[in-house]
Amino acid sequence: MTRNRPRPSRRALLGAAAVTALTAATGTAGARAATPPSWPTEFPLPDGWLPEGIAIGARPYAYMGSRAHGGILRTDLRTGASRILHPGAPGTASIGLKLDRDGLLYVAGGGGGTARIVDAHTGDLVHTYQLTSPTGRFVNDVILHEDRAWFTDSRAPVLYGVPRHGVGKVRELPLTGAWEQLPDVINANGIVATPDGRGLIVVKSTPGTLYRVSLKTGKADEIALSGQDTVVNGDGLHRVGRTLYVVQNRLNKVSVWHLNATGTSATLTATITDPRFDVPTTAARHGNRLYLVNARFTSPQTPETTFNAVAVPI
Repeated sequence: MTRNRPRPSRRALLGAAAVTALTAATGTAGARAATPPSWPTEFPLPDGWLPEGIAIGARPYAYMGSRAHGGILRTDLRTGASRILHPGAPGTASIGLKLDRDGLLYVAGGGGGTARIVDAHTGDLVHTYQLTSPTGRFVNDVILHEDRAWFTDSRAPVLYGVPRHGVGKVRELPLTGAWEQLPDVINANGIVATPDGRGLIVVKSTPGTLYRVSLKTGKADEIALSGQDTVVNGDGLHRVGRTLYVVQNRLNKVSVWHLNATGTSATLTATITDPRFDVPTTAARHGNRLYLVNARFTSPQTPETTFNAVAVPI
C-alpha cells in the first residue's frame, strides 16, 4: 500500500492544525482506538458474490452486499470468519448499505428501484420501499443523516429520503442548480453528509465531480477541488470529520480530501493505493483501517469468479 501526499498550502496546514486541536479538545470527529495489527487484512468472499457495498458499525463486523442476488454477508473483522446473514432473493441486488445504531441495515436495491431494511442481528427483511419504477433507474448508495436515509439514483437527478424508524413518508428531492444529468453513464453515486450537517455531498462518477446538495431545496453546487481536477470514476464516499475518502474504482485508488466546514471546497491531502486493489467500489472504517470491497468490474462476472475485501491503514 502506498500513500502519496501532495505538499499542502500554508492555509491547509493551518486549517488541519485547527481541526486537530478541536478534535483533541472535544474528542469528536469520529476518533476510534487503533485496530490490533493481528487482525486480518484480507477477507475472501463467496465465489460469484459480486460485491459492491460495505457497512461497518461500532462493533467489529462488516456487512457486504451482493449484486448477484441481494444477499448480505456478515464478516468478523477480528477473525475473518463470515456467514450469510441475509440470503437475498432472485432478481434483487444489494448495492450500497449503511448500518443504523438500532441494528437496521438500509440497503440500496440497484436496478430494482428499491430501498430495503434488513435486521443486522437476524437477517430478516423488515421492510421494502419501492422508490421508483424498476425500469431505467438504479438506486446506488445511501447515507444515514438525521431522520432519514438518503439514497442516490444513478439514472435520475433525484435523491430519495427514506424515514428512519418507520416514521413518515419517503421524500423525493430533485437535484437542481449546477447538476446536469448525463445520458448512458453513471451519474450520482456515493453520498455523505457535509461536516456541518446542513447538506449532502454527492459524487457524480462521470465526469468525476463532487456536489454539495441543499437538504432544503435540492440545489446542487459544484465543490471546488484543489490538488486534483476531478474524482473521475468516483464511487463510494466515506467521511470522518472533515476528511473525505473518495473511492475511484477503475483507477484503483482512494483520494483523500480535506473539506471546509460547509463542504463547498476540498483540498487533496493524500492518495491511497494498494496492489491488492481490483476495482474497489466502496469503503467503511473501523479503528485506523479502511475496509474496501473489490468489485472486479474488469474481470468476468460469473458464478465462479473469486472476490475479496481488503483493509488498508489510514
